[in-house]
Amino acid sequence: MAVPPPAPAPEQSRVIAGIVCVELGAVIFAIQDGMMKALLDDFTVWMLITARAIVTLLILVPTILWLGKPHRLFTPLWPLHLARAFLFSFGFSLYYAAFPFMGLAELTTIFYSAPLITAVMAVVVLGETVGIRRAMCLLVGFAGVIIAMNPTGDAFQPVAVLPLICAFTYAISQMIARKIGERDTSLTLGLYTIALSGILIMPLGYSVNALFDLGDGFAHLRWEWEMPSGRGIAILALLGVIGMTGYMLLSRAYQIANASLIAPFDYSYLPIAAIMAYLVWGEVPGWHTLVGMVLIVGSGLYLGYREIQQARSPSEPAPTAVVAFVPTSPVDALVHSSDSLSEGHGADGENERPTEGRHNQSARGALDAL
Repeated sequence: MAVPPPAPAPEQSRVIAGIVCVELGAVIFAIQDGMMKALLDDFTVWMLITARAIVTLLILVPTILWLGKPHRLFTPLWPLHLARAFLFSFGFSLYYAAFPFMGLAELTTIFYSAPLITAVMAVVVLGETVGIRRAMCLLVGFAGVIIAMNPTGDAFQPVAVLPLICAFTYAISQMIARKIGERDTSLTLGLYTIALSGILIMPLGYSVNALFDLGDGFAHLRWEWEMPSGRGIAILALLGVIGMTGYMLLSRAYQIANASLIAPFDYSYLPIAAIMAYLVWGEVPGWHTLVGMVLIVGSGLYLGYREIQQARSPSEPAPTAVVAFVPTSPVDALVHSSDSLSEGHGADGENERPTEGRHNQSARGALDAL
């Protein structure tokens, strides 16, 4: 007699589990960024990114081999993965290069313009449509970015442009991820991105040192590859494990719950990072950073709310398609597409595609076979 399959978990419990995973992931990614900031006193940017890539490879390759199809180690889509890897290595090297000169809250607030930039690119490049309310919401979010950068203030540093450039490169990489679509799983996408990023970061770092005369204030960008001590290796390994753990948690969140319901909780990363920066380094964000953070988070929450308004009925399975947005992590992925990405009718009386919610989701593909 055939044994019936276990009944799926109630929708409410799936949402709660997803929210818990998102919150834990946000805490872990804040810890990862805090470690990156602290380790720049002893290691260069190039070493940290390469070390994290090695650790991630050691985790993802066995995982893909263990899970088997549909995951794959070799893909004919490698040119697209190569383009994404270049954007990640270039963008995040700029992001981490700004760490010694800016507070963590300032950096992350400016970087969180990436979901807004992705939404605009979806309109310009992919021809997607947004209603007037969402368009105004995007304008408010970008106003928050400008306020956070405070370009007219006496304390403005040109280095504040670096996390903004990183946000642009991240947004472009998301467009490429959407082009890859279902043809590769999230694990394969993440594997190729992190592996190629670890390779591409080397000629990039060498070129920076060959083209610019780096003074004492840029020691974290020098082309120095000293063999770390046993303690240093352990710390670098811990950094990689923490980054992968956060990725797994956030990936799991978007796998088990409706992404439009849990995505707004991803913005909790910003206050968590600000609190950690205050407790560890005594950093107190300026008023412009706090105002910009409120505007950016408010825009993201509203876009998430608009996505919830157009979400599926509770009786239908949670959608599994969304461009995952992972702050400050070189691992992000596009979860398998579903018809939740088809055009919907907005509550504001316009035909819209329910895409803005996924533009505001933090960085992270679902572990398809887990």
